[in-house]
Parts: sequence; structure tokens; C-alpha cells
Amino acid sequence: MNTPQNHSRFMDLALDRAREALEAGEFPVACLLVDDAGRLLATGARERTAQGPAGELWHAEMTALARLEEFWSREAPGSITAYCTMEPCLMCLGALIIHGITRVVYALEDVMGGGTSVDLASLPPLYRDSGLSVTGGVKRERSLALFQAFFRRPDNAYWKDSLLARHILDQPSGDRG
Repeated sequence: MNTPQNHSRFMDLALDRAREALEAGEFPVACLLVDDAGRLLATGARERTAQGPAGELWHAEMTALARLEEFWSREAPGSITAYCTMEPCLMCLGALIIHGITRVVYALEDVMGGGTSVDLASLPPLYRDSGLSVTGGVKRERSLALFQAFFRRPDNAYWKDSLLARHILDQPSGDRG
């Protein structure tokens, strides 16, 4: 089930979820957790960015992992892939590894806080021996369009004028599809 076609299909679903977050005024990050049989086990979207100071524990990966734990109470899934509309930060990457996620597929790089380039070999065994594989850039243009829309909103205060906002807004316009 770990094929480019599946990556594209599940990333489209994650981007649809991110668009819903954007429409609610939230930072357009979503995460889907999918097992090797192609079952969608859990989803999460970024929360608490629309109302003011953001609680930084409410990242899409963290909310998806919380929902996955509900699934685990019913059965233990096998190998799981996380589909993220933005590269996971260090906090989320660590949480994904600790939860046994074996693959991360993301759309848009996070130049300010992305954690997937960390040298896992230099970390303690819990992280170093995870066997995590990472694939970036899947549906990047579609994700870029969502983030550009977010940062162009005049009422947005979340990460406004940050390195991330400047990087995203300096890119040629993303695909609207």
C-alpha cells in the first residue's frame, strides 16, 4: 500500500481536511494516519490558531495521535503512514516515532520548524532505531496554495511576518486544484 498512487490519494484527503481547517480560520495543517491495508485510522487538523494565542500542543499530528489511541483500544494496527500537509515539527516527529509510525509523507516543507531533517542517528535509541522513512513534496503546490491563502488573510496573526510566512508568500502561487 506504500505507493506513489496511494500517497497522492491520501494526501488529497489530508489537503481536503486542511482546507476545512482554513475555512474555519485555522492554520491549514492536517494529518491522516493510514495503515498498510489502506484503512484511514485517524485524522487531525491544527486547532486553536483562529482565536488568538495558539496552544502549541494542538498540532494536527498530535490530535491525530490522540484519536489513534482511541482506535488502539479496539485493535492494534500494523504499520502506519502519517500523511501531513506540512512537514512535522520536532515535537510531532518525536511523538509520531514514539507511537510507532513507520512512514511520514508530507506536502510542504516547514523552513522554520520542520523536523524531518534531524539526524536520527545522533539521538537516543528510541528515536535512532525507529526505522522511520520520510517522503516530502507530495502535492506540494496544492498545500502551498492553502498556506498562501492563510498568510494573505489580513486578520491572521498566527506566525504573521515569520520566516515561514515570508518563505510561503515569496513562492510562486500554488496550484488552486
